[in-house]
Amino acid sequence: MLTQPQSQFVPDLSTLNDCAKKTSSRSNRPILRRLFVAGVVVACSVADVVQAQAPAGGSAGPVVGNAPAASTNGVAARGGMPGRRGSNRAPATPRNPVPILPALPAPNDTSFYASNNVPHGRIEIVHYKTSAGAEKQMHVYLPPGYDTDADKRYPVLYLNHGGGENDTHWSANQRQGGYANLILDNLISSGKARSMIIAMPSTGGVVSGTPPKPGEDDACSQEYLKEIIPFIDRHYRTRANRESRAVAGLSMGGFVTLNTGLTHLETFGELYVYSSGYWPEQLPAFQENIKALLSDPNINDKFRMPIYFAAGETDIALLNSQKTLAVFNNYGIRSFWVMSSNGHEWLNWRRYLYQTAQIMFPEDR
Repeated sequence: MLTQPQSQFVPDLSTLNDCAKKTSSRSNRPILRRLFVAGVVVACSVADVVQAQAPAGGSAGPVVGNAPAASTNGVAARGGMPGRRGSNRAPATPRNPVPILPALPAPNDTSFYASNNVPHGRIEIVHYKTSAGAEKQMHVYLPPGYDTDADKRYPVLYLNHGGGENDTHWSANQRQGGYANLILDNLISSGKARSMIIAMPSTGGVVSGTPPKPGEDDACSQEYLKEIIPFIDRHYRTRANRESRAVAGLSMGGFVTLNTGLTHLETFGELYVYSSGYWPEQLPAFQENIKALLSDPNINDKFRMPIYFAAGETDIALLNSQKTLAVFNNYGIRSFWVMSSNGHEWLNWRRYLYQTAQIMFPEDR
């Protein structure tokens, strides 16, 4: 525990005064007076900004500045807009305290997605038609016990694939696949994750890496709001509210999280971004378009869990992910940042799902 000492740095003015008395040169006295005054100003300034903090049982060390605690409730807690120094006021307690983020499995660990001797859920393949007349397919994971407890309702994770892939990839049990069903079977059976439905739509051709303007939904958002979510709510026993919906996506699918989930916090309560972020030329538009939303003094209450970003240390999306997350940091948005080993690959995305599934839908646990 860090403790604040009772004493502060006090300038030794007598030393400066003695120096002034020891000289008899009239020509040097104006210079010494100016040095004396400058020394007092600098010493007092230092006393103002240098504080010592000491760990229990240890020696004090300098900490420069009176830095406030990191905000958990947006710009209101920080006392201003991005770039301005905030206040020392303690942030309000959020509705959903930050959980302990479980550790990632080791890169060579395959046990967390193995087909173990545990109750298994099942995958359904369903079809729907969009308002534009397109026939679409979606994979849906139903957790163990879904068919035996007819009264139970479930939260839904909307899980999105990457570029060049489709709705089959997240549940594919192969090297270039997510093993999502087995990951959830194992987590649910061990009590580490809540029973949930996972909807895995095919968003190729509609998702965009361009941040939408306020009030303007891109094609992917329109399909989500008009077809995908209503279909899931009609055909399955869901909890049809924002608190029971999370959206996650890898690479291109991360733009579903950012373009659809972030701009519709009345629909989604949790956002997870795996190996994704806006390209540098899109960042200024994102910052401008999202400014009003992130400036909301109560913005953090709209995130049931801190927004999650993760990327590998050799990931082609690493820098884009970090720079996109920095926009949220400028507004004091609660967030998780995870840097893993390896790169832009399923080895990582399976681990990210394993990690984040354990913190989803906290009030249901």
